[in-house]
Amino acid sequence: MSERRLSREAERSLWLNRAVVAELESDADRVLGTARRNLERMRGREGWGHNPWFVRWRIVLDSGVDAVIEVLLSRDPEAVELRQNTPFAGVLAQEDRERLLAEFGRYWARVNKRSAEPTETSVEG
Repeated sequence: MSERRLSREAERSLWLNRAVVAELESDADRVLGTARRNLERMRGREGWGHNPWFVRWRIVLDSGVDAVIEVLLSRDPEAVELRQNTPFAGVLAQEDRERLLAEFGRYWARVNKRSAEPTETSVEG
């Protein structure tokens, strides 16, 4: 079975969230505290009714570390959507985030260049 193909944006989010998982595993109280504070700030700006993902994140955060890790690493469509509304801003140091984004950019270019190149059987000769 092949993995679900993600858009560039969703794949980039997955890369960043792998690093968030590492932070979560090393200091769960800090990471979950940051996520809960961010979620409350977002709720204060938009209200619970305007964004259903806020309620879903609250449920995931209240379900514990394993549930959070599942969402952060899943390719499931709901997890992809949840990550687009992430409460984990500020968990990664800016320099780590920038390094990860640069690594992702190189990875994405390499993978997409390879998939765009003609295969031996498709070359006319």
